[in-house]
Amino acid sequence: MNRVRTTLERVLITVVFAATTASLAAQTNKPEAAIQDAGSADPAALARAYPTKPPYSPYAGRSFPTRPLFGDTHLHTSFSMDAGAFGARLGPREAYRFARGEEVLSSSGQPVKLSRPLDFLVVADHSDGFGFFPQLMSGDPELLATPQGRKWYDQIKSGHGADAALDIIVSFSNNKLPKGFPLPGTRAYRSAWQEEIDAAEAFNDPGRFTAIIGYEWTSNTGGNNLHRNVLFRENGAKAGLVEPYTTLPPLGSDNPEDLWKWMAATEEKTGSEVLAIAHNGNLSNGIMFPMVEAFGRKIDRRYAETRIKWEKLYETTQTKGDGEAHPFLSPNDEFANFEKWDKANLDGSVAKTKEMLQFEYARSALKNGLKLESVLGVNPYKFGLIGSSDAHNGLAAMEEDNFFGKTAPQEPSPERLTKTFMSNPRTGVTIKDWEVSASGYAAVWATENTRAAIFDAMQRRETYATTGPRMIVRFFGGWDFQPADAKNRMPAAIGYAKGVPMGGDLSDAPAGKSPTFLVAALKDPIGANLDRIQVIKGWLDAKGELHEKIYDVAWSDANNRKPGANGKLPPVGDTVDVDNASWTNTIGDPELIATWKDPTFDPRQRALYYVRVLEIPTPRWTAYDAKRFGIKPLPGTAMKLQERAYTSPIWYTP
Repeated sequence: MNRVRTTLERVLITVVFAATTASLAAQTNKPEAAIQDAGSADPAALARAYPTKPPYSPYAGRSFPTRPLFGDTHLHTSFSMDAGAFGARLGPREAYRFARGEEVLSSSGQPVKLSRPLDFLVVADHSDGFGFFPQLMSGDPELLATPQGRKWYDQIKSGHGADAALDIIVSFSNNKLPKGFPLPGTRAYRSAWQEEIDAAEAFNDPGRFTAIIGYEWTSNTGGNNLHRNVLFRENGAKAGLVEPYTTLPPLGSDNPEDLWKWMAATEEKTGSEVLAIAHNGNLSNGIMFPMVEAFGRKIDRRYAETRIKWEKLYETTQTKGDGEAHPFLSPNDEFANFEKWDKANLDGSVAKTKEMLQFEYARSALKNGLKLESVLGVNPYKFGLIGSSDAHNGLAAMEEDNFFGKTAPQEPSPERLTKTFMSNPRTGVTIKDWEVSASGYAAVWATENTRAAIFDAMQRRETYATTGPRMIVRFFGGWDFQPADAKNRMPAAIGYAKGVPMGGDLSDAPAGKSPTFLVAALKDPIGANLDRIQVIKGWLDAKGELHEKIYDVAWSDANNRKPGANGKLPPVGDTVDVDNASWTNTIGDPELIATWKDPTFDPRQRALYYVRVLEIPTPRWTAYDAKRFGIKPLPGTAMKLQERAYTSPIWYTP
């Protein structure tokens, strides 16, 4: 009873005290909330707790990414059936060793080492036929018990490996595979996938080198490339709960929508996020970025939502050509005709037509996405950009003077400058070895070198593509960047404070304002100087028509180079000595930085902006080969190039 009375008394006292305090506060004009459990809120004490000046150290409290991480999200090893068939003998572990900077012996027996280690790597072997060649080469009893398996094994061991390789590829293309062939659910397949996971786990070294678990889903029906690389955010314990999705029925499908269903089920089962990265739209013959229908179904809001949920990045440059832009689609872009593979689909079975092109290249897809968004309410092609190698020999060696080719037969030799990479006798479509590009890498603005941080940066599209050089590129958009911001030595601090980074969004344009951008690029420390920075704008006008315009916003040797009457900037010059495969950095600048305001902005129109950075001309890998081996290149062989980088866009939505 006494205890109850005491409680009631305390309640009354509290009520009276509160009322009195409120009254006093009102009388003295002090905020009631100033008195709390911690005591009275003294303005002077609060000022000390929340200083108005930033800390002395300009780096204290900094949480944004401070350097890009360079890597490859698309490397094949001997575990890929086609790579193994063509002679790749390096497996995932050798691929990781090489990527992190160790010297290895290539499949052709040559010592090879990167100029600098990469920061991360995804071994992305084909899900169909996973681990088939190591299985065959080891003499797997179950596989060798079949006539087909026995025949291939004997052919290889007797020196007729090329015949076996061709027969294997044809058998796979026709879905005529022997019993024992590694399919999902079999012991052989499971074992190969687990070895791929184990290799990634063994070489993943958080903070130093990241090995991301992944694979390639290789839809290729009718020879039309719809390939995607699938990446896991989490570790092997979770990735090992599933097996990769394949394309051959009845276990798999060639329809990307079925892959997306598998990804949703995988996330639910494993608890690991996954993402898919498409590539080589240039070999899809007009079906990589559809506008009307896909696989017989109309493109609708559901398709758009699903696609952009799973595919926030696009691999826009690699060994099988550069996919940023095409000269037919962008006739006013003097740099669009770069490392093009535009003759046919992947196997050369159907020749290319001009009508296909707008559904194949990144720039046109980004623009078309604006149109689809205006109709569907969702942009399915709101993707960021990366580059990667797609090398099939376990070597992510994409420097022009250290290019080890796409496949094992294309490793450095006196022959590769003149040999044929692929030829379709029915259509006459031919790709020569010299047309293979030494490209590219993915640059990721991650906060740290870990699986989670890299994956998260990819999801927010804070990435850019390079064709090989490791130039550093910043790109921010906002409403208040001023020319003085380009004179600061910490552009990133200003960029994050006043705007959004590459991959971000702008909206709600302030009255009377146009978007402003802060762009900066720093040359590869051991590479060539820079020529220029360009901003590429795409937009949808009130009539529903799409447009693009390219702006030179910063360029080197500015004292001597001025835009002409046509608005075009004169070329930077050319110091390349093709015969000696050399150049000098006597032209160009090591760094460029500028702010830029859109001069034709209409706040009612959807738009996107991305940056292209160009180096000065340098020798192509073909020039290095010609000099080293004393080989005369074939007529028409490209011997020099201007390496480049493409950032993810920043979108403006009214």
